Amino acid sequence: MDPLLLARLQFATTTSIHFLFVLVTLGLITLLVYLQTAWMITKKPVYERLTRFWGTLYVINYVLGIAAGVVMEFQFGLNWSGLSKYVGNVFGAPLAIETLTAFFLESTFLGMWIFGWHRLRRGVHLALLWGVALTAYISAFWIMAGNAWMQNPVGYEMRDGIAHLTEFSALVTNPAFRMAFVHTMLAALVTGGILMASISSWHLIRRTADFELFRKSLRIGLVTAALTVGPLLHFGFIQLADMAPLQPTKYGTPEEKEAKIAELTAAFGPGDYEPPTIFLSSLSFMFIIGFLLVLICLQFVLLPKDLLIRLRFPLWILLFALPLPFVAAILGWITREVGRQPWAVYGLLRVEDAVSPVSGGVMFTSFLGFTLLLGTLAITNWVLIAKHAARGAHDDLALGRPPEQEPADDRPDPAFV
Repeated sequence: MDPLLLARLQFATTTSIHFLFVLVTLGLITLLVYLQTAWMITKKPVYERLTRFWGTLYVINYVLGIAAGVVMEFQFGLNWSGLSKYVGNVFGAPLAIETLTAFFLESTFLGMWIFGWHRLRRGVHLALLWGVALTAYISAFWIMAGNAWMQNPVGYEMRDGIAHLTEFSALVTNPAFRMAFVHTMLAALVTGGILMASISSWHLIRRTADFELFRKSLRIGLVTAALTVGPLLHFGFIQLADMAPLQPTKYGTPEEKEAKIAELTAAFGPGDYEPPTIFLSSLSFMFIIGFLLVLICLQFVLLPKDLLIRLRFPLWILLFALPLPFVAAILGWITREVGRQPWAVYGLLRVEDAVSPVSGGVMFTSFLGFTLLLGTLAITNWVLIAKHAARGAHDDLALGRPPEQEPADDRPDPAFV
């Protein structure tokens, strides 16, 4: 068993699973902010019920996503000690900031929001949700900044064979970062919109008691997806243009690719410096799914609202479209990461030098254990989400339930006995 192959498979599997949690978290929190802000402004009960319903699904995904993230991060020290040693002084800064925001600020704001229903003023309670959303985006910001450095190392110097960060601002001005961050955030919004619309379509197909409620959430989800799927594709093409001069072996012309391979061969010796062609297939399928989502959103935008509800066939299309944004996101991640091969840090550190010096048996045990654990968390997450989503936005949702009145004490006051 090849330890390098197993380590790469483990990283690909666990990171892909965790990325699914992240997409839902970023997408739903943005929609939740809209729903509770609308409730605050309009005072309409429908927005309160929608906030409680979608907030329940968000909390389920967040809690299990945090567990998945903690498990995933263990593999950096276990499987990639060479990478940790080489870039720890650079990648450690954005990772530390992400940890402070995600595991401290974001979790604190969310906890206060969950338990602050009917205990805090409406404005304070809404501000907490805005804080959750802001820290979630900050967390994603710094993770993407760290990943961009591995795609295009900038603002560093080598000392004793170890990279040291010399210019912190270079992390956020990195050409490999800016469009990638915007593209990822738009992907999360499309995912959140399609998720909301798909679950709503299920209730509309079944003609549940909350028909009018889910008709509104269907519209909100579709508008969100329709407004963001076009820019998502646009910024995806811009990202490709930005990355072409940075990674010529991946996106460059044949002449640029040949020149870069010659440069790498001179620096690191003979080797295969061309990325696997699978990233090209992933890129193609990702854009195909993107255009399918555009067509689906256009169908619902152009159809009259009443006709949309009467004809169940379009609702079935939307329901079965639920996996599409998740599949596209994973394909995009494969395109970005596999296309960097054979580099852990492009042009500086090869993957074979980044892996931990452990045996194939140990690596296989690690791969099996991490995959089963992350897979269990993912399945549990989707089962719980499906269970609560199918129940509908009934009044006895645990999140935001008014506190029960204590029974009156009819016993006589001892002072008057």
